[in-house]
Amino acid sequence: MSVARFWRKIPQRYNLEGTRCATCGRHFYPPRTFCPDCRRDGKIEIHRFSGTGTVVTWTVIHNGNDQYDYLAPYPLAIVQLDEGPRLTAPLACDPDAVSIGMKVKSVFRRMGADGESGPIHYGTKFVPL
Repeated sequence: MSVARFWRKIPQRYNLEGTRCATCGRHFYPPRTFCPDCRRDGKIEIHRFSGTGTVVTWTVIHNGNDQYDYLAPYPLAIVQLDEGPRLTAPLACDPDAVSIGMKVKSVFRRMGADGESGPIHYGTKFVPL
């Protein structure tokens, strides 16, 4: 199996997929195998998130690592999904346009590449609604 195919087989990396406790309704990202509230009584199921959420807090990265240096400056935010979980993700917009409480939606974008001829890495970013 190629490296690129290996990463595509991890659903939460490309599909914003997590889990949900069918007993209490709590959502988890990244996925969990048991509910910390219901413990053994909880029934965990796969859940695909809607991809919409709200910016809780954010910062601007001015000096990124080698893979992201070409993007600098770029906004990085903690986004609370409408279903509840929070995750850290880059925003694909002008840093001056970002504000706390801004509504965003997930998009599938290029994240980087391994050299000029290496595989391209894709992932989830957020854009303003």
